[in-house]
Order: sequence, then C-alpha cells, then structure tokens
Amino acid sequence: MTKNIGRGTAEDPWQLKTPPGTADFTAHRDENADPPALVVQVGKTQLRYHLSAIDDVHAMLTKKGDWMPLGSADEQKPVTDGTVEAWARAATNPVKGWYGLKKGLRGRFAMYVPPVLEALGLAEVEHNPKNNRMRAAAKKK
Repeated sequence: MTKNIGRGTAEDPWQLKTPPGTADFTAHRDENADPPALVVQVGKTQLRYHLSAIDDVHAMLTKKGDWMPLGSADEQKPVTDGTVEAWARAATNPVKGWYGLKKGLRGRFAMYVPPVLEALGLAEVEHNPKNNRMRAAAKKK
C-alpha cells in the first residue's frame, strides 16, 4: 500500500500513507538536525523522531523475529505493552525513552515510522482498518 515516491530528502520527501490508509503524509531525513531527525509532515503538523529509529526498529523487529502490533497512540494516552508504540517510549530502547523529539508531539510513532520502514524495504506492515502489525524484512544492501 505504501509507495516509496521520493528520495527521502526535504526537497523530495517520501510520499506515504498511514497503515490503515486513512491519511497521507510525507517524511524525510534531516541528518543536520541536532539530534538527526526523521521529519514527518501531516497536514500543517510536523513531528520529529530520532533518525536512528529506522535502524533501531529494524534491529528490534529482526531480533523479535515475528509480527508485532503497532499500537499507535497520542503522547498523552497510555500504550499497550508489547506494541511498537510502547517500545518507542520505553526506557529500555536504544535512546532510553521517547523517540519523539517534541514534547506534546512525541506519540503516534507507530502510525508514521512503520510506513517509512516499509518504503525502505526494511519491514512488512499490515494495512487493515485497525490493529495492524509489522515485522522485519531482510535488510537490503
């Protein structure tokens, strides 16, 4: 469902859809940001996540070796244990907490980051109306 249209730069961002296919958004790498960021633009709202999330999620899913529920939730809402969203907030992940970089907009990691991994060929993502999952795909060389 997600098409990798674009190079993932600010000038030519990836043109993506959320896993349920209900919203379009763009994403690109900002390697010069401090810290380097994955920038997601949803309408007028800009979210930023640690750029390392791309490799970190792929490594976590590869180690898990199976499907994992996405569990996307706003920052202010609780998350379900064992989901990608819970992992993206956990003190045990590689960044020791939130992958989201802007307080108030740190959630929804599992809504916007999985399509990026899918576009890069690093993950398979389900595209059901609800309760989507993802799993690692073999990393391309």
